[in-house]
Amino acid sequence: MRPCLIYFLLFLAFNRLYGQNPLVVKDSLSQIQWVNSQYEKMTLEERVGQLFMVSIASNQSSQQIDGFKKLVKDHSLGGIIFSNGGPVRQAQITNELQSISKIPLLIGMDAEWGLAMRLDSTYAFPWNMTLGAIADNAIVEKVGKQIGKHAKRLGVHINFAPDIDINTNPKNPIIGNRSFGENREVVTEKGIAFMKGLESAGVLSTGKHFPGHGDTATDSHKSLPIIPFSRKRLDSLELYPYQKIIDSGLSSVMVAHLEVPALELKEGLPSSLSEQIISGILRDEMGFEGLVFTDALNMKGASEFGSEGEVALKAFYAGNDILLMPENILEAKEKLLKQYEKGRITEERLSASVKKILMAKYKVGLNNYQPIDLKNLYEDLNSLENDLVYEEAIENAITVVKNRFDLLGIRNLHNKKIAYVKLGDASNDAFLKRLNKYTKVTQVNAGDIASLKSKLTDYNLIIVGHHKSNESPWKAYKFTNKELTWLKELADLRTSNLILSVFAKPYALSDIDSFQNIDAVVMSYQNSDLAQQKTAELIFGAIPAKGKLPVTAHSEFPANSGVSTKPLKRLGYSFPEKVGLSSKRLSKVDTLVQHGLDSLMFPGAQILVARKGKVIYNKSFGKPTYTSESNVTEEHIYDLASLTKILSTLPQVMRMEEDDKIDLSNTFEELVPDYSDTEIKNVTVLKALSHYGRLPAWIPFYVRTLDKNRKPSKEFYRTSLAPGFSTKVADNLYLTDAYNDSIYNRIGRQDLKSNRYRYSDVPYYVMKKYIEDTYHQRLDTLNNEFLYERIGATHTTYNPLDQFPKNKIVPSEEDKYYRYQTVQGYVHDMGAAMQGGVGGHAGLFSNANDVAKIMQMYLQNGYYGGNRFFESRTVEKFNKCYFCDKNVRRGVGFDKPQLEKSGPTCGCVSRKSFGHSGFTGTYTWADPEEEIVYVFLSNRTYPSASNTLLVKSGLRTRIQQAIYDAILN
Repeated sequence: MRPCLIYFLLFLAFNRLYGQNPLVVKDSLSQIQWVNSQYEKMTLEERVGQLFMVSIASNQSSQQIDGFKKLVKDHSLGGIIFSNGGPVRQAQITNELQSISKIPLLIGMDAEWGLAMRLDSTYAFPWNMTLGAIADNAIVEKVGKQIGKHAKRLGVHINFAPDIDINTNPKNPIIGNRSFGENREVVTEKGIAFMKGLESAGVLSTGKHFPGHGDTATDSHKSLPIIPFSRKRLDSLELYPYQKIIDSGLSSVMVAHLEVPALELKEGLPSSLSEQIISGILRDEMGFEGLVFTDALNMKGASEFGSEGEVALKAFYAGNDILLMPENILEAKEKLLKQYEKGRITEERLSASVKKILMAKYKVGLNNYQPIDLKNLYEDLNSLENDLVYEEAIENAITVVKNRFDLLGIRNLHNKKIAYVKLGDASNDAFLKRLNKYTKVTQVNAGDIASLKSKLTDYNLIIVGHHKSNESPWKAYKFTNKELTWLKELADLRTSNLILSVFAKPYALSDIDSFQNIDAVVMSYQNSDLAQQKTAELIFGAIPAKGKLPVTAHSEFPANSGVSTKPLKRLGYSFPEKVGLSSKRLSKVDTLVQHGLDSLMFPGAQILVARKGKVIYNKSFGKPTYTSESNVTEEHIYDLASLTKILSTLPQVMRMEEDDKIDLSNTFEELVPDYSDTEIKNVTVLKALSHYGRLPAWIPFYVRTLDKNRKPSKEFYRTSLAPGFSTKVADNLYLTDAYNDSIYNRIGRQDLKSNRYRYSDVPYYVMKKYIEDTYHQRLDTLNNEFLYERIGATHTTYNPLDQFPKNKIVPSEEDKYYRYQTVQGYVHDMGAAMQGGVGGHAGLFSNANDVAKIMQMYLQNGYYGGNRFFESRTVEKFNKCYFCDKNVRRGVGFDKPQLEKSGPTCGCVSRKSFGHSGFTGTYTWADPEEEIVYVFLSNRTYPSASNTLLVKSGLRTRIQQAIYDAILN
């Protein structure tokens, strides 16, 4: 036969074999020529050597590695399957082995959920059971692609994945979480999606464990499992996903060690050694022409069926192409060579397997082999992209299987007192920390159930977390008997609602007798930090529930169970790229803040950035003071100074406007009748809050209360609480209660200034008085009830020493002119201090996370967390610049972008944006067009308010510019 005809026939065979596979190279004729050329160059021993893939671990000794080098060099092995170790060491060994191999080695790994299945310092993606809960198969494909990218970067050519076993047996000891589920359609769809993702990255896929390892309680590593079902059942279930995925272009199949009487008549013969199953069913009936791998031949399910060499020989006879991990490769190879010499292995049979192996090597680029680049290997395998893929997967997987009373996401935080009870033996830190981002959640511990129940009597909502190891899918997942008893006792506490959140395999639910008194059940599948964090977000309605159970977890929760929930528009937490920002560009914020620290602009700071409802940057810098031993954390709270205006007083004014208790046209005379005979009587709310009311910037009320030595006068102050002196302005300093009237009298005596823009604190004294007189409650109480408790702003308060330890409150100044002490836990502003710490213009303390919640509420037109605080038209009304034509940029209460070149922003924000700055070094801004919230909190006034470096540097707005520069176009 002429060579050209031979090439043509091989070309047709190639197209049939690889025509649907994403890895097929365009120049297929070149592939065939390369395959034939390589085959013709090889000796018989080298050809037989190609059939073997041996196991090596990068954490083995150098002596052991040298042994593998000799094996590769002397016996022309076809491939290596890497096991445990580390990525850099594996890459080095791979390069060494490839350099001495006559024909490049096919490198394989079991990396079902990523390289971390075998290697340290690499990324673990969700297990198949978790992926099986995801409705959108495109997400599963993304996971497969990311795993494929990692494999390719590490020089791995074939991943023994996906596992397409249908796990219909909850007691399966070896598959379980490695399966996409118990439904054949789900397993098939996910398997195809994963395969496509893997191969789109340039890595070969493997369907396993043929003909189906899902319905057995036996581990084939230890003995031979029996699959006792009829051929009809096998065709309709176990074999179903294999046929579909083969038709979709699967590169290879791994055959398991299973006894399947319906497919193999010989009793006790493993499927991996069965010609009827491999050649008859897999190849002839199902039409698979790709590579066929044995499962590891050193497993008990196969190794006990003959001597070391005989098992490999029988596997080859059965139709396998690659003999994986034989117990004794030299004996196995010798057996095959002898059978070839005797004519029992034909040249046609040998060349069929070897040429398929060579074709696979060409497909993955080994015809043009390049060593693995070790530079930045660790960084490439641990990039942010991994977290983005994992996050999307876990958000779509978490499954709510019960949600009585629509308890999830949790609403009405103001009437919830929430306890958290931990079950399981793994970490819960990420879960509890993220829960506390939304409201106060207290972990309650006890040594016995009676004590626990007693401690829980004050709580009306209990969240129970069942946390089990996330190290591997084979770890224990069940509740202990004690935990089951405790869970029942807690569920029977009908004074509270109960949410059960399970960070383990779905089958953990099967041991719970009844869910009658458990109000909500969340299945999170894994106990990774991201799974914990996203579950907390789901519980509080920051993200919706989308997942469906991939298996039957309980008689009450069959496969495909899942309750959808809608998000409540609460802030979530994610990565910059999730919302169109660049992490790399955003890192400039770190540099800018560090410059501020180095330049002594402030001792410490908190910076937060949110976009599209996701907090994507929330960092703390420096220390509370320059001499502090501890660092600033997210839990520290700052004196917000004038941010109080828009975070405390303005919400009440907006509320009153909606309730027709105030109008922007109202005058001071109408609000405070005592001002009817004053010059300020006709100042309107609109002009006053727009800072166009001709009022003075501020009034130093405290000065008149000092004696001739400029110390607090004994006429006005006491050093301890006394009748008529209950207004505490600092430690051991109490102002006479009568002085509050003096403050308002003095305001009434003010002259109006020139008719121009003048920023003023004075309107907020008036607003505070009117609000409190109208509602007959203090401003702090009103805001706690109306806003802070409902929005979950648990770190937002006036007079923080009443609620927080002093060391969690950042000091604002070493006061040497009024109080003569460290101002810590008391409002820095003197006028607000003289009002008992509760001012309309100052006095509020908070952290960046809480400030962001309130700003996000404004950004969302008055809606947050399932509550409508204001109508959209109200937010729009107060966020309007009414006097822009008078060169007054301000809205009603809100600061607005500058009208000329310089001003309160970077100049990069939209006209719809709004915010405010504070004297102590605080700043917050929200931009509806870009959906950005930015919070900067610092104590630039410590140790002295005369430090104006922060203001002069424009650092806060330079950071704002860096945020906008980080937007990806």
